[in-house]
Formats: sequence, structure tokens, C-alpha cells
Amino acid sequence: MPILARPVTLPIKLAVAFALLAPLAACSQQPAPPPPLEGAAIGGPFELVDTAGKTVRWSDFDGKYRMVYFGYAWCPDVCPFDLNRMMLGYRQWSQAHPDLAAQVQPIFITIDPERDTPEKVGEYVANFGDNLIGLTGTPEAIEEAARNFSVYYQRGPDDENVGYLMDHSRAGYLMGREGQPIALLPVESSAEEVAAELGKWVS
Repeated sequence: MPILARPVTLPIKLAVAFALLAPLAACSQQPAPPPPLEGAAIGGPFELVDTAGKTVRWSDFDGKYRMVYFGYAWCPDVCPFDLNRMMLGYRQWSQAHPDLAAQVQPIFITIDPERDTPEKVGEYVANFGDNLIGLTGTPEAIEEAARNFSVYYQRGPDDENVGYLMDHSRAGYLMGREGQPIALLPVESSAEEVAAELGKWVS
């Protein structure tokens, strides 16, 4: 008596199951989350001067990502620590992504134009690396730039030892190639977190 082959049903069932599951797997892929600051009213045109006294406009950086921090050169603690973490994070990230890093411009903007001349700002930003651009300007120009970035600042009382301190908000901004806000940089946390944030959004 001939031996009848048993029907091979299991692979067929598995094939059908995989065919049905494939669309489900594709549907389960979630779209990338939008940037945290997408649509926020942060950023905008300004006209300031760099450390050589040359006029610099916000539009001069079009086509590049921008890391922006507002502070002042006479700041005794917060500003230098924040800037150090920001630039360390930038350098850590740039080691793995040198091509992308060339498309990111770190920027420091003073909120103390009375004392932060171009020369003083130049001396200050030199402490944090060659990539950091320092900007100052007239009190009116600084006020406009700070307002565009929702930055608060106010001069403190005079002190015979330190002159005066500036009270100001504390934030680092990552801005896109068209000047649009993308995310806050965790400059108050660590260089590693700054590097991770760059890795998340710069492409």
C-alpha cells in the first residue's frame, strides 16, 4: 500500500500568521516625536557686534544649527559653569559627528553691555574653546535680542567689592537651520546630557 504524505499544514499556517502580523508590526512603529520647542515664540532677528566689532545678524547663521546662551562675562558662578558644560558637550558630540558639528554654531550673547565690550567678550569666550562666538551690542540691541528669546535679566544693586551682579534667566537654546526653536539644552546638568540632546535633534 502506498504511503500517503501527510499534508504540511503548520508552515502554511505560520506563513498566513506572519502575513497578517506584518502590517500590524508596520503600524506599531511610532512617528518621531516633535521637537519640544516646536512652534514656541523663541528666537528672532537681532543685530549685534562680535569680538572684532563687526556687525552680526541672526540671519548670518541661516543654514546652521545654533546653540545660544545668554549670560555675562563678570558672572561669578552660573554662566561659566553652564558655558563649560555646553561646550564640553558640543566637543564630546562632535568627536563622533565631525561633519554635523561643522554645521552647528555655539553663540554667547551678553546681557551686560555696559561692561562687556567686544574685547572683554572676546577674552571671556576664549576660555571655552575656539568654536564659541561672543556677541555684545548697545543696550537697546541686547534688550531686543533677549526679548526675542524670552530671556529675563536685570541689573542688581551696586557693591563696592564686585561692582554689581546681573540677575538673569538660565537657559541654553538649540535652534534649527532656519532659526526655529528646537529644544532647551541641559547646560545646568552635564556635558553628557548636552551631547545627548545634540545627538537627538541635529541631523
